[in-house]
Amino acid sequence: MPFLGKDWRSPGWSWTKTENGWKEDNNKEIDFKELCSDNGESLFVGDVCELVTTKKGKEFYNNTTKSQFAFRDKWIYIHKGSTKERHGYCTLGEALNRLDFSSAIQDLRRFNYVAKLFQLIAKSQLSSLSGAAQKNYFNILEKIVRKVLEDHYNPRLVKELLNDLSSTLHGLTIHVGRCVLVGNVNIWLCRLESIGKWQQELNDLQIPEQMCSGMSFDDLPLHMQSKILYKLSDACDIINLGQATPTLNILSENRILWKKLCHFHFSDKPFCRNLVLSKSDNVDWKLMYFTLQKHYPVKEQYGDTLHFCKHCSILFWKDCDHPCSANDPDSCLMPISPQDFIDLFKF
Repeated sequence: MPFLGKDWRSPGWSWTKTENGWKEDNNKEIDFKELCSDNGESLFVGDVCELVTTKKGKEFYNNTTKSQFAFRDKWIYIHKGSTKERHGYCTLGEALNRLDFSSAIQDLRRFNYVAKLFQLIAKSQLSSLSGAAQKNYFNILEKIVRKVLEDHYNPRLVKELLNDLSSTLHGLTIHVGRCVLVGNVNIWLCRLESIGKWQQELNDLQIPEQMCSGMSFDDLPLHMQSKILYKLSDACDIINLGQATPTLNILSENRILWKKLCHFHFSDKPFCRNLVLSKSDNVDWKLMYFTLQKHYPVKEQYGDTLHFCKHCSILFWKDCDHPCSANDPDSCLMPISPQDFIDLFKF
């Protein structure tokens, strides 16, 4: 007869860490999200993240929501093979659902990270996603576009994302064949149409001029304006800011500014060892930057990133925390770049 009792291999949904070790929280009340259908039938999605079991309930939930799952914890255990404790492996699509990217794009610290990650998925991993993951991907992408249209935040990055996604879909449907794409061909035609519509909306985006009676950027002393330029790590942002006023144009062409930018992005590249500078420093550092950019990737910088715990193999947003049993959890954390995120799910 099998023994059914407390198991240390539990996924951890109802376990809490105490001074005396891990204990199951039996008094925890489960909150349910109620969905009411037309005939008054109520459907629930609980903390244990189980899908509605009835066929009618599944169809109702999938048709009335933008996401397939409702998870309480914003972390995921990365397992790449079957063990006695766990069967199967973790997929990229599962991570997209579990890590709550829909909420992450509302945080300006995480927006660029998520957009860059979605750009990498569009370039190489789109065909590897399941049908549910592809649906979730496009639902989140729509929210990204809507946020840019409403808040005017970083439209250039999202334009690049949509261009790469459009090129990938055209390549998959024309050169490879539609058989690699999950779902009906009409769904993908609608998605291509939506991408074209989003691209047009972003191209037509006009950022209104802000009318303020207080101090403006031009009113700041020149040394303060220069310090602000030195804080920018994106060359395109520096060039675009230099087009705003004649004064900013002069500051944006400063050789020292571009020299520091070169050292920030390419300090470990051969140019630092082989380049011989004269006392007058006559090197065109702006030209040097764009020359190096053709051969080497620039250093990525984000306000917030996903973190991976090397002790318990859990991927999570740092401020969401995770159930770690290590004595010093902070020493086990490793920041994960968007490319590192993709590599975690390559088997």
